[in-house]
Amino acid sequence: MKSQDIFILLKLASLQRQEKAIIEKQSPSKMYIHGWEGWEIAPEEVDERQLARQLLPLEQAGRYTARGLAKDLGVGKTEVNNAIKRCIAVGMATLDRHTNRPKANFKVLREFIVYGLKYVFPAAPAEIVRGIPTSFAAPVLEGRLMTAGELIYVWPDARGKSKGQSVTPLFNSVPYAVKRDPLLYEYLALVDAIRLGSPREADLAEQLLHERLK
Repeated sequence: MKSQDIFILLKLASLQRQEKAIIEKQSPSKMYIHGWEGWEIAPEEVDERQLARQLLPLEQAGRYTARGLAKDLGVGKTEVNNAIKRCIAVGMATLDRHTNRPKANFKVLREFIVYGLKYVFPAAPAEIVRGIPTSFAAPVLEGRLMTAGELIYVWPDARGKSKGQSVTPLFNSVPYAVKRDPLLYEYLALVDAIRLGSPREADLAEQLLHERLK
C-alpha cells in the first residue's frame, strides 16, 4: 500500500456518496455552503464546483475513470490505475458488477484508517506555515475539543488563509484536490485527526468518519 492509495480510495468514497445524494436529492455534505474554504478562491474553482453539483449520476461516470480521478486529484493516470489494482488486490476496493467502476470498500477502508493508518503513514507537526486548516481546525471538526489559543494544523499552501503547524498530507496534491471537493476535505481532515489526535480526539474523529463511511 502507498499513501496515495488511501487518498484515491477516499475520493472514490466521496464520489459514491455524492452520487447517492444526487439520487436521493440530498446534500452530501454540510460544507456545500459558502464560507467553508480555508483558502483564497480562484474564479475557476467556483465554476468547476457549480458544474460538478449539477451533474446527473450518469454523467458522473467519467469521474470514476483513471483520467477523471487523475484530473480531480492531481495524480498521474498510471499511478491511479496502479493504486486501484493494489486496493482491489487487498480487498479495499472492488469493481461494481453492473458498471465496472471502482468502488471503495467502506468497511475495510474505515478499519485500516482507524487501526493502521497512523502506524503505516504517521504524521508529525512541523514548522509554522501558511496553509489550509486540517484535523481539528478544519470545518468538519472546528471548535470541538480544541483549547483556545492552541496551535492549529495546516497543509502548506500559498493561498491558505491560516497559519499553523505544518502537517504533510497523505499525498502532495491534497491541497489541490480538497479545493474541488468539500466532502473529500472532510474525509482527509478526519484522517489527520486520527493520525495526530489524542485518544479522545481520535475517538471523535473515528465516530464522525464512521458516520460518513457506512
